[in-house]
Amino acid sequence: MTSQNFFERNQDVISVTSLNRMARDLLEAGLPPVWIGGEISNLTLAASGHAYFSLKDGGAQVRCVMFRHKLSQLPFRPQEGMQVELRGQVTLYEARGEFQINVGEMRAAGLGRLYEAFERLKAKLQAEGLFDTARKRELPAHPAAIGIVTSPAAAALRDVVSTLRRRMPGIPLILYPAQVQGEGSARQIADAVRTAGEREEVDVLIVCRGGGSIEDLWSFNEEIVARAVAACPIPTVSGVGHETDFTICDFVADRRAPTPTAAAELVSPNREHLAMQLEQTRRALERALSRLLTDKAQQLDFLGRRLTHPGAKLRTQADKLNALSQTLRQRVHGAFEQGRWRLQLASTRLARHQPDLAGQIQSLQQRQARLLRARDRLLERRAQQLARLEATLTALNPEAVLARGYAIVQKQNGQPVKSPAELLDHEKVTLRLAEGSVEARIEHAHGVQPELPF
Repeated sequence: MTSQNFFERNQDVISVTSLNRMARDLLEAGLPPVWIGGEISNLTLAASGHAYFSLKDGGAQVRCVMFRHKLSQLPFRPQEGMQVELRGQVTLYEARGEFQINVGEMRAAGLGRLYEAFERLKAKLQAEGLFDTARKRELPAHPAAIGIVTSPAAAALRDVVSTLRRRMPGIPLILYPAQVQGEGSARQIADAVRTAGEREEVDVLIVCRGGGSIEDLWSFNEEIVARAVAACPIPTVSGVGHETDFTICDFVADRRAPTPTAAAELVSPNREHLAMQLEQTRRALERALSRLLTDKAQQLDFLGRRLTHPGAKLRTQADKLNALSQTLRQRVHGAFEQGRWRLQLASTRLARHQPDLAGQIQSLQQRQARLLRARDRLLERRAQQLARLEATLTALNPEAVLARGYAIVQKQNGQPVKSPAELLDHEKVTLRLAEGSVEARIEHAHGVQPELPF
């Protein structure tokens, strides 16, 4: 449905917000993103990081906004009066009803294709790992020779040479000449870098030229130069343009210097600094040597006081030997006398404690006789005691009682009977006699049966 049909069918009044929204939708749907060229004016860089400006030409202008995340991706900073080409979405800012462009890409006017080529090659080489930090090499601290790839007529060569002569004039410099601008310059630079790597005459190589426009520096953005620098066996330093200039050569080199002069400072030691270090080292060695000589002199004096004449030392040793010999004789004699005295003392004690064998034998015989007599008396007493016990046992033996005519009355279960009251009338009992047993029956007198105990 077109806007005309919409208004014909809807005669109600709409709000400004609705109108602006409809206008925005129509603009965004009807105009695709396009490249637009013009001059930047009224540039404002907000604290939020967004950029607000107008893009104008000789007959008109349009409001533009570039948000922070897009602005941060630009290889340059937009400036007032800069001729640029930008691509963005044509839209309407509803709150103020302002026609504007939301910028997504920007490039310097006339250089769009160069920037695009730059970014494509940069992405390609980065994907291959030519920019990786791991492949970067350390620069030699004290190079024996320094190589320079640049034009013999370039002002950058004079800056590099003067800096190296000032910092360390004794280092040889070898120039590998190459055209650094114009047609065929990229191949010359690549050939010069390969020549330096093949000759291996230097320890570090500077690839440099002075500042200029992007077209002037474009030779150092060519793939042939980047691959030659990356393949060079010598550590390389790229010093192309000014501090704000970046080239592909900067990314593949082992070190980037913001200027050719800075590149010369990176590869060369500072003579004044080395001289100062040498002077400090000399003073430290001088102090150490002075302390060493003082210590050795004191040690020599101490040893000199201890040093004596060999004859005097021999006499001292002889006196000491005589004293030791006399002491040894005295100690041997003393030990001998002490041993002899101990032997006499032991002999005396042995004689005093020598046993009387005859007396001991006699005493032993007497003790033996007493022991035999005591044994006989004991045996006699034990025999008498045994006889008495035997007579007592015989007297108490029940068999002996039965032999005198007595009998033992037992019930059928073998229990001895102690009282007639324990027996029933006509009860069978056993009479145990001295020479055997007989059965008997109980007959109570007058037929009376005693009461049984309960």
